[in-house]
Amino acid sequence: MALTGIQIFKLLPGTNCKKCGSATCLAFAMNLASGKAELDSCPDVSDASREKLSAASAPPIRPVTVGSGSTAIKVGGETVQFRHEKTFFNPTAIGGVIDDTLSADDIAAKVKRWQALQYHRVGLNLRPELAIVKGGPNLAAAAKAVADNSDLSIILYSSDPAALKAATEVLAGRNPLIGPATIDNYKEVAAVAKEAKVPVWLKAKDLDEVAVLTKALNEAEIKDLVVDTGARTPKEVFKDSVAMRRAALVAQNRDYGYGTITFPCEITDNLALQVAVSAALVAKYAGIVVLSDMDGAVVFPLLLQRLNIFTDPQRPMTQTEGIYPINDPDENSPVLVTTNFSLTYFIVSGEVEASRVPSWLLIKDSEGLSVLTAWAAGKFSGDDVGQFILKRSGIVDKIKHKSVIIPGYAAAISGDMEEELPGWTVAIGPREAAHLTKFLKEFKVA
Repeated sequence: MALTGIQIFKLLPGTNCKKCGSATCLAFAMNLASGKAELDSCPDVSDASREKLSAASAPPIRPVTVGSGSTAIKVGGETVQFRHEKTFFNPTAIGGVIDDTLSADDIAAKVKRWQALQYHRVGLNLRPELAIVKGGPNLAAAAKAVADNSDLSIILYSSDPAALKAATEVLAGRNPLIGPATIDNYKEVAAVAKEAKVPVWLKAKDLDEVAVLTKALNEAEIKDLVVDTGARTPKEVFKDSVAMRRAALVAQNRDYGYGTITFPCEITDNLALQVAVSAALVAKYAGIVVLSDMDGAVVFPLLLQRLNIFTDPQRPMTQTEGIYPINDPDENSPVLVTTNFSLTYFIVSGEVEASRVPSWLLIKDSEGLSVLTAWAAGKFSGDDVGQFILKRSGIVDKIKHKSVIIPGYAAAISGDMEEELPGWTVAIGPREAAHLTKFLKEFKVA
């Protein structure tokens, strides 16, 4: 059972050193008890106390890694019931089903089509991550066909432990999620998972059986679990998803402290309805949603919804600081500089691209603030921007001229910039990005 904040406090050093980021040891203990801090943040806790606190310091929903490489996902690991309380960390993973009755060529064609579903938005690559290989006798061959033709992470779905074992051996190093472990076969599935050191997903008939199975698998030394509650109607799967999260976070019941896998593909054959069910589950706590197939019309709305929900509401979206060439610029092309607020970057870069004027766009780190806000907060000052252009950006090695265009809203920094950039011409651009196209077409590099 998890310890209370006071019980945890009694096991801490009590020095109030603030090294953990909390003002006092008591505050840290309360954060640890509520899952908002990690024990490793305290550098002075004794080994004896660390052992006693292991249960209390474990996240209320155990994080589990599935797959490997760029499509590896994490399921679980959440610490709050509602996004505004802190943030959600691990986005719902999206995947489609591959039946092992398909030929190797058909499997290759399907996963290549799925892998092409990638969308670049606000500096991120949005894409589905999973292939769920389902079947029995041909499971290993189907899994190999997926692995050979894509970088998708793989979930194995078979009631036959022997088939799971053979497929797991084929996927050595890919860390597949295997299952389902049921009340009838969990010992055999646990043995396969333990040997291969891979996570397991379990399938129960209801929430009561979830608790029975998680305890049984823990006793079999399988800790990395993902849960299918067995619900197969929109109402029940939604209700179970919420109940699992509440049981783990509010009631602190470790039997339910696991991420979930859901199967809209087994709720309805209609792909559009699967998307609707999936949208509800992305919003309310599913760790993985499984569709019968994937195409752009199916995947893109879910990816965009997922992005909106799992973006930290307390942190602005930012673009990486650096040089962004637009329209194939050369050493005589104009240079523009602006902040790293993603919306600012995409609006400005879009207008520059539309002008068809080859240009260098410099993005300076302003902690995600827009131009006017960054200037007011001292994050886009003349001396700092000047130093960025001259010493950190690397643009001086790419151009022969000495002129730079700054946003019209930051005109006040031009004087300080000229002091930092002797011999440079600081041109003041338009206040609104919509006027950039005309401005660039008329602009002459000094």
